[in-house]
This record gives sequence, C-alpha cells and structure tokens, in this order.
Amino acid sequence: MSYGTGGSGPAPLLVACALGIERLALRGGGGPGEAAGPVTVLRTGMGPQAADHAVARALREAAMREAAVVATGFCAGLAPGMHPGDLVVADETRDGAGRTECSAVELLAKELARAVPRRVIHTGPLVGSDHVVRGAERAALHAAGALAVDMESAATLRSAVRAGPRPVAAVRVVVDAPEHELVRIGTLRGGISAFRVLRTVLPAFIEWHRSLLLPRR
Repeated sequence: MSYGTGGSGPAPLLVACALGIERLALRGGGGPGEAAGPVTVLRTGMGPQAADHAVARALREAAMREAAVVATGFCAGLAPGMHPGDLVVADETRDGAGRTECSAVELLAKELARAVPRRVIHTGPLVGSDHVVRGAERAALHAAGALAVDMESAATLRSAVRAGPRPVAAVRVVVDAPEHELVRIGTLRGGISAFRVLRTVLPAFIEWHRSLLLPRR
C-alpha cells in the first residue's frame, strides 16, 4: 500500500492524543531516525467532540491536508487477561456514529512489536465512548466484540476520513483492565507502566508512515 501527495514534499503524519500527559510521553519518545514527512503531535482535548473539532481544524491547514492520522494515548482494556502496558492496535474504530477501517494494521503491529519488544499487542475493534466506562458496561462492550474503549479514537479517525482519503490508524496503551480498574489499588503503578510504553511508540508510527509512502512494486 502507498499513498501520494499533491504537494512538493512527502505527506505529513498527524498523531492525535487527548491529554497533556499523553503528549508529554509522545514528545519525549521520538527515538532515533527521521520521519518520511513532517510529524505533528496534536493535543485535541478530552472527549469525542473535542477530538473531532481539533482534527478537522488541523487538517484544514494547507500543509496538513493529505496527512496520515494516528489516534493514540491511553485506553481501558475490555478483555479478561489484559494488563496495564499492553498495546491495542485497532483494525477498526466504532461508536454510535459508525465504523472506520484502519490502514495497514498488520504492518503497524509489526513495527510496534519491533519498537516495544516483550509487550503484549492485541489487534481488534476499538470502541468509542463519551464517558468513562466501568464494570458491567465494559463487559457488554466486550461481548459486542470490542477489545478496548477510549473517548477520542473513533471521533478522530472519522474526522480524518471525512476531510479526505488518507491512511488512518489507532494505537492505544492499556492503562486499566477488567482485573485492574482505575478505582483499585495499583492504579498508579499501572499508569506509570502505560506512560513508559507510550513513550516508545512514536518510532513505530514513523516507520508505518514511511512504509506507506514507499512506491508500489
């Protein structure tokens, strides 16, 4: 798979997250190497509406109109056996407004496995919510096929594809899971683990993006 740009240089990469602490982790974890095109880390603010508006505004800028978009940050795991620090690579995002298919999922999972060895990587649907999901609601979302839930990824990717065709992806780090909910002892430890993992993912996003820019053979 490859995609082009109508401009004179490589298409850029927009990495969207909601929280300041997520942006701090991403900005501190660039690692070695250079991106194929400009990389922007955008803090959207919390919730689907904030994510939608922030991404739409960013992609209206001339330099970003053909940007690939990755939604990232923390999430709540829904499947039994998940642990803080696990990675979720979405094959699609879904919410009440519909579904968005993600691009080159296997390639992205491969790059993450290389960048973050010894971490468990889950691949499957990532569902969006407008509130923090707990207990029985988590179980219901998992029963409907979702692996994890967050508040911004579905809105981010929907906004991105609405602005024009482009590669999109969503990668989230589990900060809590059915056996490790935020209200329980161990939350701080889980949060630190998730933060450390989030610091390591940006090079994988860059390699995924670079591969998409390569000419077809």
